[in-house]
Amino acid sequence: MGVLLLATSLTACSMFSSGQSAPPRTVAGFIGEVVADEPQAALAARDVLAKGGNAADAAAALGLALSVTLPSRASLGAGGACLAWKPGQPQGQAFLFLPKAGQAQAGADRPASVPMLARGLYLMQLRYGSVDFGELVLPARNMARAGVPVSPLLAADMSAVEAPLLADEKTSAIFSNGNGSVLKTSDLMVQPRLAGALERIRIAGVGDLYEGSLAQTFVQAAQAAGGGLSAQDLRASIAAVSAPLMLRANGVDISFLPPPADGGLGTAAAFAGGQNHATVRGEAVVAGWRASAKGSAANVAAAQALLNSGNLPGGAALPALPASTSFIVTDRQGGVVSCALSMNNLFGTGRVAGSTGVVLAASPARLPLPLFTAAIAHQGSGQFRAAATASGQNVAADTAAVALQAALAGGKPQVSSGPGRGNSVSCPAGLPGDSGKCFGWTDPRGSGLAVSSGGVQK
Repeated sequence: MGVLLLATSLTACSMFSSGQSAPPRTVAGFIGEVVADEPQAALAARDVLAKGGNAADAAAALGLALSVTLPSRASLGAGGACLAWKPGQPQGQAFLFLPKAGQAQAGADRPASVPMLARGLYLMQLRYGSVDFGELVLPARNMARAGVPVSPLLAADMSAVEAPLLADEKTSAIFSNGNGSVLKTSDLMVQPRLAGALERIRIAGVGDLYEGSLAQTFVQAAQAAGGGLSAQDLRASIAAVSAPLMLRANGVDISFLPPPADGGLGTAAAFAGGQNHATVRGEAVVAGWRASAKGSAANVAAAQALLNSGNLPGGAALPALPASTSFIVTDRQGGVVSCALSMNNLFGTGRVAGSTGVVLAASPARLPLPLFTAAIAHQGSGQFRAAATASGQNVAADTAAVALQAALAGGKPQVSSGPGRGNSVSCPAGLPGDSGKCFGWTDPRGSGLAVSSGGVQK
């Protein structure tokens, strides 16, 4: 591991200007697509692509930026899952860093999840990225330090839980306008403590949040906030790499997030049902899966066998699930990363880990896991064709299936109702290839952004 990290550091180019150095270079022509629920984070990813980064680099920067611009759903305390693929791979890889409970939370009044976001994004970017991870922390750090305008989605999330946010001194310091209410759309939100934590990660590395001085500060602050986390929890909680679930439809191979990110199973089942002109609810399939003995573990082989059998459960429903957010990034080489993130509750525990400025995610010991879902369609191991993901609590998996079907057909989903919010990218002619026919789509009922990056000038 140490050799890999050293090699990455030595070969990486500097993408961002953090001092008096010359402005970073930009590349010309098509550079990729970015689709996300939060526009400012999407633009941060677009800038990484414009400066020569690939999809994994831009996706890592986007996820970190969300910790600043959308802490209601994706703070540094959050968890999630990413699916990554690039030409030459028959399946791609899934990176699983779901919310995880601490081992000794009996006395905690608001049990927190172990902060998994940084560790998961780091592992994904280490496997698929092209630059030093520290460079990708800079956009998030700069936004936290200088402040960002509150997006409509964050404003709506704050409004939904205004009283609890204002009741806690530390959360109120971040999200209050100082006049007895939460920040509104376009108000400036400055997070100097979070900027300090991000700067520490940039300089000392992601490991400092799990085993270094930042970990010590975080654990003490999380305990003071009633989160019940320990140093051992942080050391032991690592991201996992898994093979994805697979389907083949009309000559196209499709990779889906695997269990325990079982929203991928729900999306695969709903997509397969649609191809066979049958009505299959992804939520019902996941409910049946979670109720089964095999569904109680990360049993990818059992989930693939269930998908292959076609004997998919139906009729059941899941309890009310937590909010989430999702995004997709593609690059000019045809690489793609699709992710879903969650705090396992809107604003997690509703408390902040002291001087780190990190909003604590909620422990899954008390709340069910969200439907983390993502899918990537590719023509064998050669060309990217489409990607889809979604948020929307209980309907996330079904929403992603609808978005995937439309993206593969080269169109945009017809949406009219329901809480699901889909994101997709479509390249009907394949990529690498005719990049001019690729386009991104984000649900018009939300406030996200699809950035089609063709024509960046040197």
